[in-house]
Amino acid sequence: MRFSIIIPVYNRPQEVDELLESLCAQTFKDFEVVVVEDGSTEQCDAVCEKYTDRLALRYHFKPNSGPGPSRNYGAERSQGEYLIILDSDVIVPDNYLDTIEEELRRAPCDAFGGPDRAHPSFTPIQKAINYAMTSFFTTGGIRGGKQKLDKFYPRSFNLGIKKEVFDALGGFAPMRYGEDIDLSTRIFANGYSCRLFPDAFVYHKRRVKFSSFFRQVKHSGEARVVLKKKYPDTFKLVHLLPAAFVVGNLLLLLLAIFGSWWWLLPIAAYVLMVFVDSWLKNKDLKVALLSVPAAYCQLFGYGIGFIEAQWKDILGKKSHPKTENS
Repeated sequence: MRFSIIIPVYNRPQEVDELLESLCAQTFKDFEVVVVEDGSTEQCDAVCEKYTDRLALRYHFKPNSGPGPSRNYGAERSQGEYLIILDSDVIVPDNYLDTIEEELRRAPCDAFGGPDRAHPSFTPIQKAINYAMTSFFTTGGIRGGKQKLDKFYPRSFNLGIKKEVFDALGGFAPMRYGEDIDLSTRIFANGYSCRLFPDAFVYHKRRVKFSSFFRQVKHSGEARVVLKKKYPDTFKLVHLLPAAFVVGNLLLLLLAIFGSWWWLLPIAAYVLMVFVDSWLKNKDLKVALLSVPAAYCQLFGYGIGFIEAQWKDILGKKSHPKTENS
């Protein structure tokens, strides 16, 4: 077996249905699918049953423990040479596995990851959030990619790794958030090869409301402080940019209120830059307009999470970032 696709899921039967349907259309066929139900109250066992005659699929139910332990649970029960970790809210294009196979044959590596995109069927808010998570003008530049401020660290929505390497590293750490960056950090620290497969993208639905998106990225900011303590050498000045963005915007607003409106010009310039960039990329006026609050939501959420967790750390309080389940 070449690939084992591990899918942790928590209360998302409809999204699992769409993901499994896309896996049925893969042009590369040497793979299995391991679905791990992480204590859901809305189970997807009936959904999985529909695909047992079309996919080499195994369904497991376990008590809730979060996405990292659920991925480990699936990996322990997998048979593939490579593990491919996908979030349950993605859809893969027909040539996804073929693209990965071509990259591995061209230049073998121990681990890899791919980017994400917005599917044409996504709502305007989902497309705007996808822009905010991938743009060079937000933390997309920190996340790594073709345009990047930091090296590429594979994320768990689209991550591949040799099973023997995964086992040697002990899999995902029992963290509620940031567990994928933790694993990626250990991949590099132990001398394994890891690279970006730019064409092995997935369509990632992400959140459908700004409020839940804000909570998600706030947890990411909190997790960065935890990771900074655990791996001090991996922390870079670019990781401070969202916090600096929060402080800078608030300072400019105060200067405008108590001084001159001219202080609002940098904010206006950033808003215009995001709007134009999103419009050019998405060819949709509504998505471009929504990309502005999405970008602010993303940067403020991450920045505030980072500032709060850092302040707690200074005061000697433990920071345990939480996240929504798989």
